[in-house]
Amino acid sequence: QVQLVESGGGLVQAGGSLRLSCTASGRTFSRYAVGWFRQAPGKEREFVAAISSGSLSLYADSMKGRFTISRDNGKRTVYLQMNSLKPEDTAVYYCAARYYTTSYHVSHYDYWGQGTQVAVSS
Repeated sequence: QVQLVESGGGLVQAGGSLRLSCTASGRTFSRYAVGWFRQAPGKEREFVAAISSGSLSLYADSMKGRFTISRDNGKRTVYLQMNSLKPEDTAVYYCAARYYTTSYHVSHYDYWGQGTQVAVSS
């Protein structure tokens, strides 16, 4: 069982940066892949980025070059560094976990956090 808590969301101007954190409970965190997803009002939840237990990363095409995912197993935390933010990045951002390997698909993740709101003003 893994419990996930996101933090770091907020309001930022276009072109600005935020770093989101996803902190997990449980002693086997290093065995889990963690993904970030986002959901804007009226839209489906979409994949943002993910990192495997071996720290291999995966990104949605629209986030490549702007977002960076990383993990610190000692702190049981995965980070999402978001740069050059745009108004269309406004959404609730969720982290999710599954064993070992990354996936683009919402349904492949077993554990989810409650989400953190990111708002980007123009």
